[in-house]
Parts: sequence; C-alpha cells; structure tokens
Amino acid sequence: MAKSKGLEAGVVSTVSRRLLPFLFLLYVVAYLDRMNVAFAALQMQKQLGFNALVYGRAAGMFFLGYFVFQVPSNLILARVGARRWIVILMVSWGIVSSSLIFVTTPRSFYILRFCLGLAEAGFFPGIVLYLKNWFPLETRARALAWFMTAQPVSGIIGGPVSGALLGLHAPGGLAGWQWLFLMEGFPAILLGIVSAFFLVG
Repeated sequence: MAKSKGLEAGVVSTVSRRLLPFLFLLYVVAYLDRMNVAFAALQMQKQLGFNALVYGRAAGMFFLGYFVFQVPSNLILARVGARRWIVILMVSWGIVSSSLIFVTTPRSFYILRFCLGLAEAGFFPGIVLYLKNWFPLETRARALAWFMTAQPVSGIIGGPVSGALLGLHAPGGLAGWQWLFLMEGFPAILLGIVSAFFLVG
C-alpha cells in the first residue's frame, strides 16, 4: 500500500512539473488578452474617438459572448476532448485578439470583443477537465489553485509589457494600441499550436 502511494506521488510530481508551468503560461496569456483593452483604451479614445460608453459596452459584449458560449463550449469539449478543444480555442482567440488592430468603429469593436468572449468561454472548463484527467482527487485542488495563480501574475506583468508595447508607434505604421493587440494576441496562436504537440491525453 505504502509502495503504491509512493508510486502515485512520484507520478503526480512528474506530471505537475511537466504540465502545470505550461498550463500556467497559457492562463497568463488568456488573461492578458482579456484585459489588454483596458491598457489600450486611452490611445484608442484619442485616435478613434471612442468614449467611456463604448468601452463599457465592449466589456459587456465580451462577457455576453463568454456567457452565451459556456454551455455549448462545454458540450463540444466533452465530444472532442480537452486537449483538442484547448488548441482550437487558443488559436481562435489569438486570431480574434490580434484582429482588434483593424477596429475602426464601435460596431467592429463590439463584434470582436463578443467573439473573444466566445473563444475564451471554454478555456477554463477545458483546463479543469484536463487536470481531472491527470490528477487524482486529493491533489487536483492544489493543482487547480496553482494554475489559478496565473491571474494575479498576469496583472503584475501585464502593466509593464502593455506599457512598452503602447510606446511602439513608428514600426509598420501601426499605433501603439494596435501593436499591443497584435503582439499580445500572437502568443496565444503560437502556444495553441505548441499545445497540440505538448499536451497529451
């Protein structure tokens, strides 16, 4: 009994070292793509003439998309599997987030934020299911808690990174807020592709 417990603990430790840092990174990227609009707001307001009402509605559109697609996303998740669905969602929201560089009107802003909510709706449930597949009940809560610390960490690194990207104006003729969306959306696409090979099961 003690031997089997020790073997299980060793397997859990190995899985934790391999998976949790990578899943943590995925959640940091997800949270940055969700919140970067707050950093871009001032520049977008100056260039596009958006006011506080536009940003309030855009925020609401994100959470509307998130709410609307949670149940359908979970149904698809159960059908296609956590790993495949995580890959699809990450690439999708990375494309949508990067596409925010093309925003010119409130309508296009609302549509893309709604689509971002749709794409991100299934990510957290997908990760929970994925962890359930790899961690026994007694260690699952700790693994999930470790994964969720990505939220405050993304807040810590999001400010300096977003501030630096907002300072890029000349390259490519893009404004700083456009570089912000482009450069913070691209990692989700890249990591989504990497996830197809890195995540197993």
